[in-house]
Amino acid sequence: MPGNRWWTLVLVCVGSFMLLLDVTIVNIALPDIEEALDASLSDLQWVVAAYAVALSAALLTAGSLADRFGRRAVFSIGMALFTIASLLCGVAGDPLFLNIARVLQGLGGAALLATSLALLAAAYPGNKDRHIALAVWGAVSGMALAIGPLAGGVLVEAIGWRWIFLINLPIGVLALVGALTRMSESRAQMSGPVDWPGFVTLSTALGSLSFALLRANEAGWSSTQVVTAFIVAAVALALFVWVERTRSNPMLPGAVFGKITTTGASLGVLAMSSTAFALLLYLTLYLQTVLRHEPLEAGLRLLPLTLSIFVASALAARLGSVAPARWLVSAGLALIGVGLLLMSGLEPSDDWTGLLAGQLVTGLGVGLVNPNVVAAALGAVDSERSGVASGLNNTFRSLGIALGVAVMGAVFADKVKSSVSDALAGTPLADRADGLAHAVASGQIGKAITGLPPQERGIFAQTAQSGFIDGLNSILVFAAAVAFIGALAVIPLIRSRDIVVGDEPVPVAAGH
Repeated sequence: MPGNRWWTLVLVCVGSFMLLLDVTIVNIALPDIEEALDASLSDLQWVVAAYAVALSAALLTAGSLADRFGRRAVFSIGMALFTIASLLCGVAGDPLFLNIARVLQGLGGAALLATSLALLAAAYPGNKDRHIALAVWGAVSGMALAIGPLAGGVLVEAIGWRWIFLINLPIGVLALVGALTRMSESRAQMSGPVDWPGFVTLSTALGSLSFALLRANEAGWSSTQVVTAFIVAAVALALFVWVERTRSNPMLPGAVFGKITTTGASLGVLAMSSTAFALLLYLTLYLQTVLRHEPLEAGLRLLPLTLSIFVASALAARLGSVAPARWLVSAGLALIGVGLLLMSGLEPSDDWTGLLAGQLVTGLGVGLVNPNVVAAALGAVDSERSGVASGLNNTFRSLGIALGVAVMGAVFADKVKSSVSDALAGTPLADRADGLAHAVASGQIGKAITGLPPQERGIFAQTAQSGFIDGLNSILVFAAAVAFIGALAVIPLIRSRDIVVGDEPVPVAAGH
């Protein structure tokens, strides 16, 4: 009914806004979380990565559940789980509890994201109305990512970091009531059994790999737990591939990869999110811990990046109708690489304006990649498989953030430790250089300073700041290299002849 479909659009937009806002809003609160919960840098990395890993691991399965049991039902369950998890995040008393709650938040977010496009497709069967609804949904999603840092800064300064999670409670409850009373149910006409073996093996592989990469900084790359985690990840990934090839109803059908453009689109979105989005964690820490900006000030200083993304996304949609997707995606990734290089080369004397030009160029690149890589992913499959193509694209988007945070964390820690150790050689702190270097790399600068005699604190504070900047410069260059490699790789992989442009290939379900 017409009334119900407008409610569906509003509720889907609210759900997408909440889950995407939580991708970026949390970054601004990390320094306050670190102080309140006595968290290490590894703990803070998990606050970001746990949400992204859970989201990416559960997306395809959530779509399958929605096709089988009803999209409104799964959307409602996701909204309830996301809201409860937000409450648990808001009352967390230690980093482990917070990160477990973030996993639950990611699972709820997967249910919301996996059903969003399917609900809109069912509510708006007409092509013209459907495109309008999708345009509204896309604008709201972009707005959520754009205002996340600013909203986080306002909440953290006004009422405290816990409210970046607790603010979801009234919104979530109202959205849940609306979904149960105003939203129409829809299911797939044909739906096979849920691929639980695929979900378990994929989740195990992603979780183990993230754990190994994040834990290696503190425990050591050759430690038993890290080596074991890498082995478990490799075995689980191999089992996932085997399961998907042998099941009659896999959540990731091999036919989706029938055209190489699917692989190219997946690689493109992975390169984008593992660089531009994953770096937000470290840029936020730089603005607040090194430059000493308050949360709201830090959010304002990240606004050039997010606004540039928002503006460029609108322009990129027009370019997509006149230029091949491969060149637009490649050019976008190249711009991301250039922007990251412009941000590198920071000096201890620099202000936040040293990031400004790089933010603007990086945002242009992200805005150019985003709509065109989605168009390539959906255009490379027939309409019956557009749902799983959409889910695969979102999976690689979330996975890129998690892996980017983890890999760059390893590069960051290695550079910080060597920089601090070298700087302290020949000073009164030389005999404690290794421990102090580890403290800087782990995000425990404040605690390390208070544990030193007053006459030595100045030496260490200056060294810690320089070491952090060296680490940030190294991951900016590293991420730029990843973006440039991605820009070259997508050129032969995204092929115009694979992409069907028409009215019907519209996402139907994220897991079908």
